[in-house]
Amino acid sequence: MTTDLHLNRPRRHFILTATATAAGLALVHPLAQAQGLPESARIFAGFAPGGTVDVTGRRVADKLRDVLAKSVVVENRTGAGGQIALTALKIAPADGLTLLVTPMSMLGIYPHTYKKLPYDPVADFQPVSQAVRFDFGFAVGPMVPASVKTLADFVGWCKANPKDANFGSPAAGSVPHFVAELFGRAASIDLKHVPYRGTQPAIADLIGGQVASVSGPIGEFLQHLPAGKVRLLATSGAARSKFAPGVATYAEQGFKDIVFDEWFGFYMPAKVPADALNRAVIAIRNALSSPDMVEALAQMGLEARPSTPAELAALLKKDSERWAPLIKTIGFTADS
Repeated sequence: MTTDLHLNRPRRHFILTATATAAGLALVHPLAQAQGLPESARIFAGFAPGGTVDVTGRRVADKLRDVLAKSVVVENRTGAGGQIALTALKIAPADGLTLLVTPMSMLGIYPHTYKKLPYDPVADFQPVSQAVRFDFGFAVGPMVPASVKTLADFVGWCKANPKDANFGSPAAGSVPHFVAELFGRAASIDLKHVPYRGTQPAIADLIGGQVASVSGPIGEFLQHLPAGKVRLLATSGAARSKFAPGVATYAEQGFKDIVFDEWFGFYMPAKVPADALNRAVIAIRNALSSPDMVEALAQMGLEARPSTPAELAALLKKDSERWAPLIKTIGFTADS
């Protein structure tokens, strides 16, 4: 794995290099720059169209057009809880024209739940930039009576209706899966897990009455709240989400240990040349820092958070180490 901008090279050197590259790019006339660009670049997304991973990738792709390449497209490589997209990135050319946007779960959680993965989360990928951070929401749908408005209400309903006590998540072994699992354990209810290929398919079944509840990124629920068919019962942050200030957190409702958030990050194949990495880092930072992008992401419950490659690598390490003992406590293994 390329380590120049990952761990070994001082961050100051990276910033100076990136600044110099940005200054160089700024001196190039836009038309001349576009004429010298590659024809196309692509961003892999491991989840279904319409979800926050997919939409984040598409928003950034729009900003990278005529900056990273003349055309930048998002390819949805769904399946295996995001692993198919990661595997595709692993074998893609390390030419700076193929990226991946992924939740942390696939890199920081899966190594603790799968005996064997088709990729090494550190050796096979080059961190580029964090994209966004977000809290999780826990929502119920038409299967659950309108009188259920809090987690305590839901716990009571589950105990009275054990056969219907279930929840959907975007993938088995993902953070939203474990957040709901920890909630069920803390509440002493047997919440059965129903995995999906993304949160939006889970919400579709929630609205259709096929599943009682869904745990997923808070932004996935926002568009469905006005119609009233989806009701948020809790959010997972340390404080109430600014995107749903009227909804109490898990901690406020008595589940003090359920305080979690997550992030999406951009990655490239390992051994991508330093100049190609620098170009991508600068382009993504500029994209995520633009006011219209910040506003567009906020509408999906996402906070734009660009970073350096080294910062993203350190963040992944920290989160993976936090989840390791929790997963052991839960006892989940994806291979069982």
